[in-house]
Amino acid sequence: MALQECGLNLNRVSKELQPHGSLEFPCAGYSSCHIDRQEDIIPWHWHEEIEIVYIENGQMEIKIPSKSFLMQKGDCVAINSNVLHYGAAVRECELRSLVFSPALITGNEDSVFSKKYMQPLLTCNSFCGYFIKAGSNENVAHWFNCAFEALSKDCYGYEFIVREKLSRICLFLYGEFGPRADTRNIPLDQDGFRIRKMLAFIHKNYADDISVAEIAGMADISERECLRCFQKTIQLSPIQYLLKYRIMHGAEMLLGNPADSISEIATSCGFDSPSNFSKIFKRYYNCTPREYRNLNTNRKLLNHPIP
Repeated sequence: MALQECGLNLNRVSKELQPHGSLEFPCAGYSSCHIDRQEDIIPWHWHEEIEIVYIENGQMEIKIPSKSFLMQKGDCVAINSNVLHYGAAVRECELRSLVFSPALITGNEDSVFSKKYMQPLLTCNSFCGYFIKAGSNENVAHWFNCAFEALSKDCYGYEFIVREKLSRICLFLYGEFGPRADTRNIPLDQDGFRIRKMLAFIHKNYADDISVAEIAGMADISERECLRCFQKTIQLSPIQYLLKYRIMHGAEMLLGNPADSISEIATSCGFDSPSNFSKIFKRYYNCTPREYRNLNTNRKLLNHPIP
């Protein structure tokens, strides 16, 4: 089974829509290179599958609500189902990841694998993301790379190899979190539920003139609590996130809608003037919208010249 193309397709609540693997074999592998530019950021998103990320070379900062991991060569992080996460290279980074449904391990919801091991792990509030430093547990890195290599090389019986190695990793994680999940009284991740509601509102209405009060109202909390929740979970204020989201959409539109003027794109992204759009855009991309469009158009022509 070949590796899948790395690219996010998110709905308005930041849930990733891209299928990972297939119904018959719900697991996908990804290999990608990133540098420290806005286009290479992995934006905040979530999916129902578990994800394991391994750093092949370089450094990457991976964030989940309330936690941040500075990952280097050989480091791993396991991210639980339905957990928001984000990634950005520190200079440059090569990573590998496996994204898989718990059903790959359990078979069905009534199996002992599901009831005794995976469900306690998936519902454990203390397991959002688990960082494994290079050299601290060589077994996990070895299991991951065996599974990744088998999948990427489409070797004979790779399905058995991938499932067996990922099962070992899940059992290791259960050993770290599962037994104590039943005995510890851990409160529900209220901030996680709130931030999803507020992000959904921003993603749906980013082109409108929305306020912090309106964003807070989506989660039935005060403006002050809204600011605290954003700062704690994604380390940005609501307005900073809104501006960044608008700018990222603007960058996509500059390349995806070449016939649209800078002014039209600025308006459709929620900016009151092209000059304000250009000012904020340059803050994130270190160039004007026009320069960004011309630079990327020229790159595309160099890579795919017209015959």
